[in-house]
Amino acid sequence: MGKYGALRRALEAEGLVPDGFVRPDPADPEVLALAHDPAYVEAVLTQSVAKDVERRIGLPIDAGVARRARSSVGGTLLAARLALEHGLSGSTAGGSHHARRDGGAGFCVFNDVAVAALALLREGAIARALVVDLDVHQGDGTADILADVPDLVTLSVHAEKNYPVRKVPSDRDVPLPDGLGDDAYLETIAEHVPDLLDRVAPDLVFFNAGVDPHGDDRLGRLALTDEGLWRRDRFVVGEARRRAIPLVAVIGGGYGEDAEAIGRRHALVFRAMAEAARG
Repeated sequence: MGKYGALRRALEAEGLVPDGFVRPDPADPEVLALAHDPAYVEAVLTQSVAKDVERRIGLPIDAGVARRARSSVGGTLLAARLALEHGLSGSTAGGSHHARRDGGAGFCVFNDVAVAALALLREGAIARALVVDLDVHQGDGTADILADVPDLVTLSVHAEKNYPVRKVPSDRDVPLPDGLGDDAYLETIAEHVPDLLDRVAPDLVFFNAGVDPHGDDRLGRLALTDEGLWRRDRFVVGEARRRAIPLVAVIGGGYGEDAEAIGRRHALVFRAMAEAARG
């Protein structure tokens, strides 16, 4: 949890939030129910989640966790609206891509990207969106929730042998071998991201910029460096920007003992967006 404070400090130190942070409202239950079983939503909000579901999530669902999960979804939805207005935006949380329709898993309570995409689609703010999920773990929850929504397209580039054991097919999955380094990884990203941007022609890109592909990550199996993550984030943001497609970034995973180092890695995507916005 310490990485969130570290990310805030990194963004402030780099001068990336000169006007301060925009605070979201927690997502309403009816909005959460666009992506999740209403009974599960109610169980989270009343802190009555079944013990086996809590075990899958890996967290006890108390009032603080429930409030944080709602706020994370609200943050991604607000950031998506800001991206549609301004071209680029990011949430300093989000990327909870293991939460499925019927319940959470893998430290993920509610699937913020799926909720935001479905909410914007329902209200007509977008006609189609592309989820570019570059967290080291496959985006099984997002794939599960959006499987029957053809206008919300999912791409997951992940370590093949990592969690979850049972993958849920995305619209396009790109499994990677253990130990893959910067150059080979970036070649893969360059093969798939521009292709899908052109094929889908989305009104909005959701970019899960997880930093757990880093070689030092406790839960990753790849071997990217800080420089590799920076090149990745600049590339994805740049490709969307070049096509004038709004992009919203969420931070996804990043695990280890050095919270400050992880916070600095998460700050890279915000630096990439600031650089792109300056032109």
